[in-house]
Amino acid sequence: MKIPRFDAMKRKGLVGAPACGDVMKLQIRVNDDGTIAESKFKTFGCGSAIASSSVATEWIKGKSVDEVLAIKNTDIAQHLKLPPVKLHCSMLAEDAIRAAVGDWKEKQKKKGEKAAA
Repeated sequence: MKIPRFDAMKRKGLVGAPACGDVMKLQIRVNDDGTIAESKFKTFGCGSAIASSSVATEWIKGKSVDEVLAIKNTDIAQHLKLPPVKLHCSMLAEDAIRAAVGDWKEKQKKKGEKAAA
């Protein structure tokens, strides 16, 4: 499955779990007001990892970048009723959200520095 290209506003988070080989890529497009307009994922891993990615993309759409940082892996795990042995899958989703938002914030910071120069 190929993730469609976003415009220049796309930001991504790429995380992995060395213990099991799961890899999750989360892409977001953020509006000028700081809300997430679009999110997509690509995950290599088990069904629990894919489901965690899917839930994460649905939950973050329409929320501000600060609001989505409140999403915890335990929320995703409870929603999906993941067994304890699969909690790392929901942790990947939380980490991917944080990485994508961090990537967006870094780009915003660089834009501000360029504008000030």
